[in-house]
Amino acid sequence: GKGSVLTHNEMVEMDASVMDGRNLAAGAVAGVRHIKNPIELARDVMLRSNHVLLVGEGAEKFAFEQGHQYTEQDYFFTDRRYEQLLSMREKGLFALSESRYPDDRKHGTVGAVALDQQGNLAAATSTGGVTNKQYGRVGDSALIGCGTVAENGVVAVSTTGVGEFFIRKRVAEDVAARMRYLQEDVHTACEAIIQGDLKTMGGEGGLIAIDANGELHFAMNSTGMYRAGINTRGELSVKIYAND
Repeated sequence: GKGSVLTHNEMVEMDASVMDGRNLAAGAVAGVRHIKNPIELARDVMLRSNHVLLVGEGAEKFAFEQGHQYTEQDYFFTDRRYEQLLSMREKGLFALSESRYPDDRKHGTVGAVALDQQGNLAAATSTGGVTNKQYGRVGDSALIGCGTVAENGVVAVSTTGVGEFFIRKRVAEDVAARMRYLQEDVHTACEAIIQGDLKTMGGEGGLIAIDANGELHFAMNSTGMYRAGINTRGELSVKIYAND
């Protein structure tokens, strides 16, 4: 949404996905430029279409048919993001919020996982991507099984990080598979992926997860990840850095 990072050609392109663990229903959008809240559009794809993923102009056409208002690029644009782009473009780099770059070079991916009183799991992820990304680039946040997954009785996961690595490792589904087939708990499964396979590949980032019993876990191999959660006992946690 507003304040998203800019692509190499000074545009905002956003990705989002959502999944319902009750029936494995899912919806996602990628590369949308004129939708104020992409996660709401992803939900409409899940609930009001026969598809899972819509991209670019097709996603926006569907959005307008569902009553979403056209939003000019100026709405998303901020001077801070433009300054970040100029800095990163000059250096030939791109950066994300969980990276080792200073705070003024980062972006924001927003994720949520939840377990309701009936035992239903759900997950959602929304992002503007990485600063100075190639026009048309799509990351893991739009891809079910990579950036988002939810399955009742198993786990709900939302990831953030260098999307290319999360796509190649299929991080969200890998966590679910370890819990499903190896009977690992949420902590063990998450850490095995984030601190093990993903880190070995050179991937940086983290995830949030909740299992069927309401156990929360935050995993990261970066210096920090803004995160908050409340468990079934009503205990609230808010943390920033990896060692918090």
